[in-house]
Amino acid sequence: MKSNPRCPWPGDLPLMIEYHDTEWGTPLHDDRKHFEFLLLDAAQAGLSWRTVLLKRENYRKAFDAFDPGKVARYSEKRVSKLLENPGIIRNRLKVESAVKNAQRFLDVQDEFGSFDSFVWRFVDGRPRVNRFKKGSDVPARTPESDRMSKELKARGFNFVGSTICYAYMQAAGLVNDHLVICFRHAELQR
Repeated sequence: MKSNPRCPWPGDLPLMIEYHDTEWGTPLHDDRKHFEFLLLDAAQAGLSWRTVLLKRENYRKAFDAFDPGKVARYSEKRVSKLLENPGIIRNRLKVESAVKNAQRFLDVQDEFGSFDSFVWRFVDGRPRVNRFKKGSDVPARTPESDRMSKELKARGFNFVGSTICYAYMQAAGLVNDHLVICFRHAELQR
């Protein structure tokens, strides 16, 4: 039996294939999941998504199941302990930014009622559906990710450059960047 055609980026790693087939690009409306993707996309800066995805369960354990309320209260002692954890990317700036971003995340929730309400404004409340034929057609950033980055930075977030914001938008389904040949492109439009 022939499998469904998919985007080529997952390669043959089962974990990457599962992530592509079940999560990536699916419109997200859960604040804890939004925080998870923000934290993981920030951790990815300068690295491959594969590297981060392979450490995802370690991150889930290390960062209290991505609970922004708990992460926002991490002390310097807790940050130091995280920096000793070989299961995560032990970059001090990235770990400290996770705490700072959790604090800012809570501020956004207070102001907008949810982070979800805040973030979907950048695409007018519905996913942007792109029709890319090959991976090289997919941009690293867009005017929407530029605006998101600028606003998040103005609110005190770190590791939220436009490229990171666009990767987050792809993961959280704010944009559908599955290639047109991929079975998920059509599935997500239903």
